[in-house]
Amino acid sequence: MTALSLGRTDGIAYREARPDGWDEGDPVALAVHGYPTSSYLWRNVLPRLAEVGYRAVAPDLPGFGDSPADLPGTWERQVEHLERFRRAAGIERTALLVHDWGGLIGLRWACDHPEAVNALVLTDTGFFPDGKWHGIANSLKTEGEGEQVVENMNRDLFAMGVRQVSADMPDDAIDEYYKAYSDPERKQSQLDLYRSGDFSKLNAYDGKLGALGVPTLIVWGAKDQFAPVRGGYRFQKQIPNASMVVLEDADHFLMEDQPDRVAGEISAFLAGVTSTAATGG
Repeated sequence: MTALSLGRTDGIAYREARPDGWDEGDPVALAVHGYPTSSYLWRNVLPRLAEVGYRAVAPDLPGFGDSPADLPGTWERQVEHLERFRRAAGIERTALLVHDWGGLIGLRWACDHPEAVNALVLTDTGFFPDGKWHGIANSLKTEGEGEQVVENMNRDLFAMGVRQVSADMPDDAIDEYYKAYSDPERKQSQLDLYRSGDFSKLNAYDGKLGALGVPTLIVWGAKDQFAPVRGGYRFQKQIPNASMVVLEDADHFLMEDQPDRVAGEISAFLAGVTSTAATGG
């Protein structure tokens, strides 16, 4: 399997895999993680994309993984950081892969920069103006309660919470994702993100995803209680000719639950996108 490399550009850490001989003008995939994960979420996907000819890149959004927080860590600032990373990494056009908050951030970015997107892969996320927050998200949005959540969080509690969603989450993944709680600025960034997460802001994006007109794959965990599978079907109705794969035994962190299957579905889809583009189809 193609090796992953670690890098940093303009203060943002990232993971990358690329095929031997990759050249400017060859395809690129940009993978955006959600909460509370990092680029580590995509560790099994990036090498598979390199195997089908893609330079595959996943940043740690500021405040997650190995990227320091850049306060305020609001939704809008994270969209700006994604564009900043895209330019610093020398990416002109890309297939965009998103998960969880990475969809709220990445799809907003895509609609703001339609010229930069040539394909979409949506996994267990949302982009709906009538969306509802749940559980810990509501706690983080609540003044005082959110501060208590992030201050009281330790690795054991974090691991317990994450493994209620993904029972087999490995220790190395827990360690990587717990970095989001590793200093006061990162904790504040989480509060900023959720407190800026007013779904009504998405009214301005009505119809824009479908208008991108790019090949789209939707991959969803059937057991997801945070982003139920009906959201995937809703995306499928909004985006012309989108294809959808439902993984019956996967939950919200489907890259952890079924890494080989997820990587295989995405790499096969993007290989097809490249093939169609090459033949002018």
